[in-house]
Amino acid sequence: MLRAEEFVERARGLGYDWYAGVPCSILTPFINYAIGDSGLSYVSSANEGDALACAAGAFVGGRRPVVMMQNSGLGNAVNPLASLAYVFRIPALLIVTLRGDPAHEDEPQHELMGTITGGLLEQLSVPWEYFPSESGAVGSALERAQAHFEREERPYAFVMRKGTIAPHTLAAGKRAVPLRSHAKPVTERTRDPETRHSRIEALRRVIELTPEHNSIVVATTGYTGRELFALADRANHFYVVGSMGCASSLGLGLSMVRPDLKVVVIDGDGAALMRMGNFATIGAYGGSNLVHVVLDNEVHDSTGGQSTVSAGVSFATVAAGCGYAMAVEGDELRCLDDVLKAKAAAGPRFVRLRIRPGTADNLPRPTLSPHAVSRRLMAHIGTGSISPNGFPS
Repeated sequence: MLRAEEFVERARGLGYDWYAGVPCSILTPFINYAIGDSGLSYVSSANEGDALACAAGAFVGGRRPVVMMQNSGLGNAVNPLASLAYVFRIPALLIVTLRGDPAHEDEPQHELMGTITGGLLEQLSVPWEYFPSESGAVGSALERAQAHFEREERPYAFVMRKGTIAPHTLAAGKRAVPLRSHAKPVTERTRDPETRHSRIEALRRVIELTPEHNSIVVATTGYTGRELFALADRANHFYVVGSMGCASSLGLGLSMVRPDLKVVVIDGDGAALMRMGNFATIGAYGGSNLVHVVLDNEVHDSTGGQSTVSAGVSFATVAAGCGYAMAVEGDELRCLDDVLKAKAAAGPRFVRLRIRPGTADNLPRPTLSPHAVSRRLMAHIGTGSISPNGFPS
């Protein structure tokens, strides 16, 4: 049986010091060790897909991430594995526990996933092997993962069986999550829906307020990223072309590892609703350099204008209740000014701007590949020492 530190310390020697995940009883020793070591970062995500997206942001910012999850959580991570990690080429190290292992009796809800875990990873183009159970096997396992990262720049998984890791008690007094006070939400309605500003107008104002030299703009999938690209394609832009709802998690991870930069996430109402659990994670871990913008037109614009349920939601109240340091919503562009120009607060800032539906005719798509977009940003912000294939060293 392996002790958690025998793997974690060997991995740390290769630069893996940033962890995100969702707990599983099999992972308890790993999580307890990461929380108890002040030299390691651990983000307790609301779901496994958000953990992976947060790790993607940490990678873009220059860290080598490890993502931990139960195999049941692979379902939550399928979308970002396929449309974020794969297309943007994010070499995250995955540790996936094997509940429902045919070799061990388990609860009935794990039976099916226990038989398909390996096949599911393979279908997602994620090579995998069983987590090493002996200290002497750790080095070679990490070498195989490292070789894959440098060759393919995509995730590699260790599948952990029950009984692989010895127990590790959580250090006394240690908390993984900081406690935050709640802001008072500010809500203002001044316009009829048909007279609201367009997304183009809102994005133009965001560009004016995000200098290229000291800020990063992460745009959600759909028309938001496409309009941002059409207005100005800058090296500090990251267009999330897939993985709907994951832009805020990616922005969180990036902002955590690069506190020297302002990170502005531009979400849509549909995307924000899809992964609203990440509001709580941002509220707990986000710093004063993170600004979360939701441009809310109350529809899924790029798929035909079907209504979302956002009209009845107070996003600012949700953000304030989740620990954001500032939470504003309204109809005027000055809401963006108020939040983006605000002095540093004791945590992340939020603004929801209500806009009208619609976009320009013949709207272009980004001409850079997702891989090129991510590596351009990494080069722009000086992410570590970047090898020819884009892997930080």
